[in-house]
Amino acid sequence: MFNIVLLEPRMPGNVGTIGRLAYATGSVLHLIKPYGFGEINEKQVRRAGLDYWEFLDVREYENIEDFKEKNPENIRCFYATTKTTKPYFDAIYNANDYFFFGREDAGLPEELLENNKEFCVNIPMTNDARSLNIANSVSVVVYDAIRQNIEEFKKL
Repeated sequence: MFNIVLLEPRMPGNVGTIGRLAYATGSVLHLIKPYGFGEINEKQVRRAGLDYWEFLDVREYENIEDFKEKNPENIRCFYATTKTTKPYFDAIYNANDYFFFGREDAGLPEELLENNKEFCVNIPMTNDARSLNIANSVSVVVYDAIRQNIEEFKKL
């Protein structure tokens, strides 16, 4: 249904949890290296992904350039960041859109955000919170996109 892109994820448990979410929503999980852990088949990834991992459509890339080479140029991408004022619920999502999420400790690169300002979205927070857990953030955005495309989702 959608494409979840994790750029240089650092925590295997988050990757596993997001993988389970991707499977449950019929989404593709794109993982761009380098990771902050060893291989994607580590025990922590498998544990968080439960027994869904083997059925998940997961694609790995050596770097962002590899991702760009292996995906069509005309894809529609949204970039989750705390560095914009546009809330995720003001964006209009279509089936097959790509949602980018950055490293847990640093977010997405400034250059990527700067080059895609009109497609940057945030999750509003209060109390001076810096950010949400990445797995929670992915869930919030993907499920709003499903809400907007519920008829397509029902066909899966």
